[in-house]
Amino acid sequence: DPYLAFGNAPNFAAGRLSYFLGAHGPAVMLDTACSSSLVTIHLACASLRRRESDQALAAGVNLMLTPQNSIATSRWGMLAPDGQCKTFDAGADGYVRSEGAGVVVLKRLSDAQRDGDRILAVVRGSAVNQDGPSSGQTVPSGPAQQKVVRAALASARLEPGDIDYVEA
Repeated sequence: DPYLAFGNAPNFAAGRLSYFLGAHGPAVMLDTACSSSLVTIHLACASLRRRESDQALAAGVNLMLTPQNSIATSRWGMLAPDGQCKTFDAGADGYVRSEGAGVVVLKRLSDAQRDGDRILAVVRGSAVNQDGPSSGQTVPSGPAQQKVVRAALASARLEPGDIDYVEA
């Protein structure tokens, strides 16, 4: 069945959506683990800045369709044994898996204002990196995290003192 590949392979998702919507421009499916949705926003903003696109959909989806990934991450000690994520806590001992999907529509600010669009937020800058060596492949690197935050601030032309709110 030729539709089996088109309906089930993850790399076809972006192309199918573009086809359905009649969209033109880059159609990219990527997997960068936990950062995928934020990387899609970064790439969409870059496409808008380069004028490859006039509007972009940046999406992130995580579906747990089979138990294999949960079993593997549990065996590798990545999941919090008590089912509680304790970000920034000294007692942090893993993360909690969940399902979700989200999409943001992005346009250049001047275009959104011209078109009378309802503007909910402005992406002033972004940055992406890879942690490189740390105490484990799934363990964040403090220096790398600092570097990407500095790069995002520079991209936005902001200083650390300009930030009033952080959500992590």
